[in-house]
Amino acid sequence: MSDSATAYRVLARKYRPSTFAELIGQEAMVRTLSNAIATGRIAHAFILTGVRGVGKTTTARILARALNCIGPDGAGGSTAEPCGKCAQCLAIAEDRHVDVLEMDAASRTGVDDIRDLTEGVRYRPVSGRYKVYIIDEVHMLSKNAFNALLKTLEEPPPDVKFVFATTEINKVPITVLSRCQRFSLRRVPVEQLIPHYRRIAEAERVEVEPTALALIARAADGSVRDGLSLLDQAIALAAGRITESAVRDMLGVADRGLVFDLLESVLRGDAPAALEQMGSLYQGGADPLMVLQDLLDLGHFITRLKLAPEAGLGDPIAEGDRERVRPLAEKLSIPALARFWQMLLKGLEEVQVAPSAIQAAEMVLVRIAYVADLPPPAELVRSVAAVSGLPGGPAAGRGNGDASRSNAVSASPAITAIQPPASAQSRPTAGNALRAVAEVPAAAIESAPDPMPQSFPDVVALCDKRREPLLRSHLWSDVHLVRFEPGRIEFRPATAAPRDLANRLGQLLSEWTGSRWLIAVSEAAGEPTLREQEERRQRDLRNEVTSHPLVQAVLETFPGATIAAVRERLAAADHADEAPPEDPGDDADAGEDGS
Repeated sequence: MSDSATAYRVLARKYRPSTFAELIGQEAMVRTLSNAIATGRIAHAFILTGVRGVGKTTTARILARALNCIGPDGAGGSTAEPCGKCAQCLAIAEDRHVDVLEMDAASRTGVDDIRDLTEGVRYRPVSGRYKVYIIDEVHMLSKNAFNALLKTLEEPPPDVKFVFATTEINKVPITVLSRCQRFSLRRVPVEQLIPHYRRIAEAERVEVEPTALALIARAADGSVRDGLSLLDQAIALAAGRITESAVRDMLGVADRGLVFDLLESVLRGDAPAALEQMGSLYQGGADPLMVLQDLLDLGHFITRLKLAPEAGLGDPIAEGDRERVRPLAEKLSIPALARFWQMLLKGLEEVQVAPSAIQAAEMVLVRIAYVADLPPPAELVRSVAAVSGLPGGPAAGRGNGDASRSNAVSASPAITAIQPPASAQSRPTAGNALRAVAEVPAAAIESAPDPMPQSFPDVVALCDKRREPLLRSHLWSDVHLVRFEPGRIEFRPATAAPRDLANRLGQLLSEWTGSRWLIAVSEAAGEPTLREQEERRQRDLRNEVTSHPLVQAVLETFPGATIAAVRERLAAADHADEAPPEDPGDDADAGEDGS
C-alpha cells in the first residue's frame, strides 16, 4: 500500500472543526458556551442533542480543549479560543490526553462500565486542568447504568466535567436531563452548507458546479458530515470537474428537466405520457422514490411561488426552476396544489412499503393524473346541489372566502352525510342525555345530594356522573323499562343483568338523591332497552339522510361512494335565545364541524 493511500483522510475528518469559530449553524450554542467560559460560569455537565453529523462529538472535544488549554506560553487559562498549539490541545486533538476520556455508550451500556468510570472521578486530573468525560450516544445506557451515574453526576468534584451526546434525547431519563445544561444542535440550513462545501472544494483544488453543490447540500439534509461524505464520493466519481449530471447519477436523482416534463404530464392529466416518462427515468437509473420526492419538492415550490413571488431567491436550483415553474403557479389553484401534495405524500408511503417501487410509483401517477382535471371538492358539492335543483346547497349563503370550507363531501370512497332535518335533531333522546353528562368535568361532582331524576335516561346519566360504569352499562343494555316515576322504577331485566341489579340501583339512588327509591322487578314486556332505542334512532336517522335529495345526487355522482357516518348538530334556532347571533364565518365553522 502506497504512503499516499495510507495518509489519506476523508473530508469529514480532515476538515473537522477544532475551534468554536469553525462550527457552522450553531451560533446560539457557541455564544452561550463562549460567554460561560469567559465569565467562569461553567456547568459541571452538558448534554448535546441533534441529528447525526451536526457536530455533537466535535463540540464536546472543542469544549474539552477550551477548558484545558494553557496557551502557547503555558500560562494561559480556560478560553473560548483554544490555541491548538499547546501540549494540552495537541494531546486532545490526537485522542491521547489522559484526562479526556471518551466512551461509546452504544458498545458499553452496562452498569459495570459506568462504575469503572465513576471510580476514576475521585482522582484529580493527571496533567490537565479538568478531567472531561465524553459519553457518546448516551441514550444507549441501560437503566441501571443511568442510576449508577446519577449521584456522581449531581455532585461531581470541581475539576470534573461531563459532556453527553445523543441523537435520541427522549430516551434519556429526566433525572439525568435535570442535572445537565442542554444544547439542541439544529440542522444546518442549505444556505450555510453550500458556501462551506465550496470552501472545502477550493481547498482540495476541485472544481464543482454550483448546482452540483446545491444538490449535495440538499441531500445532506442538515448534516454537515453526510454532505462531506457525499462530496468525497463525488470527487472520486468525477475525477476532475464535478457536474450536476454526475451528482444526480450518484444520488439516483432524476434529471430536473425530465422531472418537469413528468410534472406537466401529470398535472395535464396525460397518464400514458406520465407512465412513459416514468419508465424512461427508471431505465435511466432514477429511484422511483426519489422521483416522487422531486415532484413533492416541485409542488411545494410552486405553492410557495404562488403565495410569495420572491420564493427561492438565493438557491441555485430554485433560481433555475423559477421561470419554468411560474406558468404552473399562475395556472394552478391552491386547492389543486393541496390535493396534489396530499396524494403525493400518501403515495410516498405506499412506494416505501410496496414490493415493487416502480409499480407503486406508477399507480400514484395514474391517480394524480385521473383527478387532475377534477374541480375542487367545494365546487363539486355546489355543482351537485345546482344539478339537483336544491335551493340551499352546502355553500349557500357563504361568501367566496368560505367556499373552501364547505367540503362536506370529499372525493374519497366514503362520504359524511349532510346535516339531517331539524325534526330529527331536536328530539330528546337517551343518547343526547348521556353525551351531555359525558361533558361534565369530574370537579363538578360534589358530595351534596343530586337532584331527583325525572326520567330513566336521567338515572343512567346520574350513574355516569357518579362514575359507576358497570351499573350504567347494565341499565343501558339490560333493562326494559315498564314504569318510571320519581322515587319508583319498575323494569324487566334481561338475561345478562345481574341478580342484585334492583337492590344495587335502589341503594345507590337513595344515597345519591337523599330520598327513598323503590325498585321493582316485573315480568311485563316493557320498553326496548336504551341501547335498542338508540340503535333504532340511528337507523332511522341514516334512512332519513339517505332519502335526502342532495345525498342521493352525491351518491349518483360518485359511484361506489357510501355514507360513512351521520353526525348531528343542534339547529341554530334552538339556541337563538341562548347565544348572540353568529357572523357568517362562525356559521361556516359550525357547519363544517357538524356536517
